[in-house]
Amino acid sequence: MCRFSDGGGYTLSMQDIDHLFQTIQRELHFEYIRASGPGGQNVNKVATAVQLRFNIHASSLPEIIKTPLAKIAAKRISNEGELIIEAKRFRTQEQNRQDAMKRFVALLRKASEEPKPRNKTKPTKASREKRLKAKKHLSGIKKIRRNEIFD
Repeated sequence: MCRFSDGGGYTLSMQDIDHLFQTIQRELHFEYIRASGPGGQNVNKVATAVQLRFNIHASSLPEIIKTPLAKIAAKRISNEGELIIEAKRFRTQEQNRQDAMKRFVALLRKASEEPKPRNKTKPTKASREKRLKAKKHLSGIKKIRRNEIFD
């Protein structure tokens, strides 16, 4: 199910993510609310917007996905630990429900990607010299400002 890369990390295939989504689909909760936006007068009568709610910490997701998912979707997580995805782009409830699920799957895919390793770089010699020159210049200006009284 889960393949390990040579970098010591992990990668999940699309089939793995689809299988994972099928297993946690019963843990998803949908709330239907009134939406602003397109829909005319109907928008005031029908609850077409969808809120997908998913409790990350109480879910059956593996820990290697829970942690990055919580980090990626930090702004969408409530105080109770629920991931909330609101979909109100479309005029029908079913289209908004599908949109919310697609966005949730996209978050799962992003959370299952192996983080790209950071390449450490050193500052160039010219940039170090430029920084030191700027520091000397500023210290010279501050030296002029000083009120030094000589005896």
